[in-house]
Amino acid sequence: MSRLLGSRTGPLPLPREVIAVSADGARVHAEVYGPEDAPAVVLAHGWTCSIGFWAEQIRDLVRDHKVIAYDQRGHGRTPAPAGPSGYSTRALADDLEAVLGATLRPGERAVLAGHSMGGMTLMAAAARPAFREHAAAALLCSTGPSRLVAESLVVPLRAGGLRTRLTRAILGARAPLGPVTPVSRKILKYATMGPGSAPERVDTCARIVHACPRRPRVAWSRVLAELDLEAGVREMELPVAVIAGAADRLTPPVHSRALAAALPRCVGFDELAGMGHMTPVEAPEAVTARIRELVTTYGEAQARVQVQQEQKEGAA
Repeated sequence: MSRLLGSRTGPLPLPREVIAVSADGARVHAEVYGPEDAPAVVLAHGWTCSIGFWAEQIRDLVRDHKVIAYDQRGHGRTPAPAGPSGYSTRALADDLEAVLGATLRPGERAVLAGHSMGGMTLMAAAARPAFREHAAAALLCSTGPSRLVAESLVVPLRAGGLRTRLTRAILGARAPLGPVTPVSRKILKYATMGPGSAPERVDTCARIVHACPRRPRVAWSRVLAELDLEAGVREMELPVAVIAGAADRLTPPVHSRALAAALPRCVGFDELAGMGHMTPVEAPEAVTARIRELVTTYGEAQARVQVQQEQKEGAA
């Protein structure tokens, strides 16, 4: 079982562990919480994170949802690819398709939530058959489809070639992160969290990020630096809500505003004052509330239709 960090109200129930086999044979670690017949939610974490990043959402939703979370390749308990060909937006989409196929019944639909690289995963998979079969609605948290390095505000310089080069070098640095220290917490808070983030939430994020191995961290940074998923945004024809932190330096709100404008069916946009890039940890109540709203509006209706269909098939 993954170590769900940042929990504040005791241990979670044990999940059902699932290994999903991706298109290239990669084995993706997934965990399923809650009742099997409840409305389903699928959680995709971001770069340098893991299932534990969603601890507060899992803790709340598990009471009345089937919650599926998985470790992206090279993160958490999912092994890193053997070579550079295993790192791509296609691989992200393949892995999500594999998880959906391994954890949801045929025709079962879920609300999909993706943070940062997890949101990019949803964009990359938007045209895939499994995505269209299983996704009832989606939530994009603190993410963007392109120009991630050029728009980043981590380096406090004017936009331009110098800032872009320095940002690329910082995000792709090969140096090991080492143990969590007061200095590393301050650096992480500056780069990824809002100025008012509580110390325990900064510590939660620092422990998760520092646990990410160096090789996949660097390899995925290169994929993200060249990202272009604008076409995937246009393919997201389902209901999609967008959440951004107003103080996000890593993927500034300019990305989320553009997403909200470009999505074929945007059903909500929240820009959270004082919050940075790590919105599911910094503002767990706001993120969970939006997921619940999407489930109530779109996921539960789909679940009722499916139950009725299964009953008819059983009667026949």
